[in-house]
Amino acid sequence: MIVSSPAQRSEGEGSGNATLAAPSRDPSTSLGMASRLEGELLEVSMGPQHPSTHGVFRMNVALEGEIVRKLKPVFGYLHRNHEQIGERTSYLGSMPYTDRLDYFCSMTNNWAFALSVEKLAGIAVPERAEYLRVILAELTRLQNHTSLLGFLLNDMGAWGTPLMYAFREREKILDLFESLAGSRMMCDYMRFGGCRVDADQDWLKRAGKIVAEFPRFLEEFEKLMIDNEIIIARTQHVGTLSAELAVNAGISGPMLRASGVNYDIRKVDEYGYYPRFKFRIPLGEYGDTYDRLMMRVLEMRESIGILNQALAQIQPGPITNPKAKLRGFRPPAGEAYGRIEGPKGELGFYLISDGTGNPYRYRVRPPSFINLTVLEDMCLGHTVADVMVILGSIDIVMGEVDR
Repeated sequence: MIVSSPAQRSEGEGSGNATLAAPSRDPSTSLGMASRLEGELLEVSMGPQHPSTHGVFRMNVALEGEIVRKLKPVFGYLHRNHEQIGERTSYLGSMPYTDRLDYFCSMTNNWAFALSVEKLAGIAVPERAEYLRVILAELTRLQNHTSLLGFLLNDMGAWGTPLMYAFREREKILDLFESLAGSRMMCDYMRFGGCRVDADQDWLKRAGKIVAEFPRFLEEFEKLMIDNEIIIARTQHVGTLSAELAVNAGISGPMLRASGVNYDIRKVDEYGYYPRFKFRIPLGEYGDTYDRLMMRVLEMRESIGILNQALAQIQPGPITNPKAKLRGFRPPAGEAYGRIEGPKGELGFYLISDGTGNPYRYRVRPPSFINLTVLEDMCLGHTVADVMVILGSIDIVMGEVDR
């Protein structure tokens, strides 16, 4: 793993790092630094139906007054046996199941699984298909991060308006997905060695128009957040995650980089055609909820830059490898692990082939589940009202946590 100290954000395009710029912080004013209260612990079960748990999720919390002293996540309410089903289904038949992992990020789920099978079978991907995968992945990152910001403000009590404002932009991207793949959320679009259908020139123009208009929305949304006194009070010095703990716990994605750790699989593994694009890796300084919130804003700015480059560079050509056989597909015996930098972090698939039409072993490395393991560490010493905001900043989806 590459770990480096945050660097100053450089001007212009480049492959360097960027750090968050935030208002000065005084820990004494933070709600998360409330003084300890004496007395017996009160055990409270939060969930599994609480509206701010982002799914069927439960937390057993021990409180001293309103201060969290213990917190135990309880999983399993949405378990669907995804990995066992994968070992009894053909490789191609598992592709639609990946859509249901993170049901906000179908396209990136497809890509991670396709990449794993391509490594296993040694299948190359045509250039146009690689460009389409990057375009769809970065559009997915935009709509995921936009939704996260809306949900997080909703968790703080800003009911309705910010979330609907975010969803308005998300709908535009989902309309693009529907016109290309035939479905808005369960896209089933990637195939081993390429993509299922090609994007025509009209689709690419529509995508370019959405990307060109997105910065205006982002600037307005950022202005709404960055100087908002309530947001600052509810997020700064709340739910701090140290770089050391983040690395030791296997945290990945925006949550890891908010703690100042310079690690992005798009740079580390250089999968797809990401080495062809110039983009920076934003880094946080404090690792608190505010940094995790602003990390999504900065990452969306970089995604817009990647999309502009990809849409300008994509050329006509085949979108599938003719040597990739989908019917009767039987990769040679062996094992492979393919991973991508999904919107929530490292999404990976570990596959073992015994030469038959089904994987002998099928395992998923889901970022939501791994990132959730440090929830107690981030909540201890904070008020019960802070718990939902901290949880929201992790950005989980229960289909990926329970599988």
